[in-house]
Amino acid sequence: MGPETSDDAGVYRISPDCALVETTDIITPLVDDPFTFGRIAAANALSDVYAMGGRPVTAMNVVFFPACSLPGEVLREILAGGQSVIMEAGVCLVGGHTLEDDELKYGLAVTGLVAPDAIIRNSTARPGDILILTKPLGTGIISTAIKGEMAAETITSESIRWMTTLNLAAAGLMRECHATAATDVTGFGLIGHASEMAQGAGVTFCLEFSSIPLMSGVTDLAADGMVPAGCYRNRDYYGSLMDRQEISDSGLLPLFDPQTSGGLLITLAPDNAASFTKSADNRGIFARRIGTVQPFSQHLIKVV
Repeated sequence: MGPETSDDAGVYRISPDCALVETTDIITPLVDDPFTFGRIAAANALSDVYAMGGRPVTAMNVVFFPACSLPGEVLREILAGGQSVIMEAGVCLVGGHTLEDDELKYGLAVTGLVAPDAIIRNSTARPGDILILTKPLGTGIISTAIKGEMAAETITSESIRWMTTLNLAAAGLMRECHATAATDVTGFGLIGHASEMAQGAGVTFCLEFSSIPLMSGVTDLAADGMVPAGCYRNRDYYGSLMDRQEISDSGLLPLFDPQTSGGLLITLAPDNAASFTKSADNRGIFARRIGTVQPFSQHLIKVV
């Protein structure tokens, strides 16, 4: 499996009952603390394997570091932060590569394993399925506010907690409950990634606006102009693919917000969705029903 339907990772079968899941993801800093940045970047990179139904097993550090302007201690803290999340995920760090560059960037190249008959793609949703989201939205808007020193400490802490939370538990439950399709919500925002899923499956995703969870303070920060450029780019590109009903431009902005280490967007048959949300509640896993999958009708996305 390659880039044909914008799946989250490539998959290469190496035997009848085992396939490799391969991905890489690199980001620039969202926070000032280098250890926390390392944790966020590692959780973000591992997420693509979870979204495919796979189990990450090895990782390699990929670093672009401005050695002339930052001390070596910053690099050590970034790598230590990444290692802490890699260990939490039960993944083996097997190496990496560092380049000197003008802009600091860090991420991982990750290899996972999956049984070929257990792969969860982003293009296989079915009419009648229920849509589940496993993290609230808002990391792009909050990160913009952090850079502008406009985010309260409580809001910053909440955003960091979500960005450093692995999708490990949610992915395990997704497999148990026989998800029909999944993706992780990252740079294209909820609308962008939902559009990719709907287009691949030839269906319409009907999103229930009032059910879509947002992080604390996101609405007010967006109203104050703390909106990343990527949010507007996503809106300009994906806005034509949706039927927005009577919802205002400002209300829709968080749905286009580019996420870092976002949650999983999962489709499940109704009975399995009920099992998923019940089990998630019992296990302390965040999960919200945000809509349904319908036969295709004019637009890939309908927001009601």
